[in-house]
Amino acid sequence: MFTIRIVDLEVFYRVGVPDEERAEPQRLMVSVEMAVEAPQAAASDELSDTIDYYSVSQDLLNHGEGRSWKLIERLSAELAERILEKYRPSSVRVEVKKFIIPQARHVSVSCSRSLDN
Repeated sequence: MFTIRIVDLEVFYRVGVPDEERAEPQRLMVSVEMAVEAPQAAASDELSDTIDYYSVSQDLLNHGEGRSWKLIERLSAELAERILEKYRPSSVRVEVKKFIIPQARHVSVSCSRSLDN
């Protein structure tokens, strides 16, 4: 089993409970951890035998276009479900960090999904 991580990918999505907060995209950090069974990738050295993390990151960067969310709980669940469905890791964990409370480094929500569920 391999773990592929994308850590603190900077994205700009419209998210927040008040309409004013969703008026403009805001900076978020998204981290993704994907478990993948890819023994053939270790042997073949071929990208087609694993998950292309560049494709995942581009997908995440573009995911916010034309969309908005009130809660980062819903956003993290949607991203986890999308990655699981599209890229088929054994499991995925998505963390979304939001920088809304000035006295805190960030607020974050994590969501985990697996093919078993």
